[in-house]
Order: sequence, then structure tokens, then C-alpha cells
Amino acid sequence: MSRRFLLPPRMGDDRETVAGIAQLYLGNILYALELAAISLEEQNKAVDAAFYRGIAKKLAEARGREVKASP
Repeated sequence: MSRRFLLPPRMGDDRETVAGIAQLYLGNILYALELAAISLEEQNKAVDAAFYRGIAKKLAEARGREVKASP
């Protein structure tokens, strides 16, 4: 499986904020949240897994709203 890694933002870049960095690495963050959820399910912690999937869902939906609202 091929993975694409992005370079960290440069100093003075608009992506230096938490929101900017999170937006830049959103795919990686969503992937990590799903890995955490899978691991928790394997440990029979379904409620905890659902919590992390809920975070991922909120992030993905927020990004979708941003994309839809952009010109």
C-alpha cells in the first residue's frame, strides 16, 4: 500500500495554526483514529472504539462542510 506523506508547514505559513495543521494532515488523523478504533474493538472495548469513530466522523463532516462552502 502506498502512503503519501506531506512535509510539515514552513515558518510563516498560514498552516502554522492547530486548525491549519489538522487540515493538512486530516487524512492521516482519520486513519490513525480508525486504527485506534480497530485496536479497541479487538480489546472488546466497543464503547471506546465508537468514541474515536465519533471524533473521526465529526472531523470528516466538518471538512465536508468547509469544502462545500468554499467558492
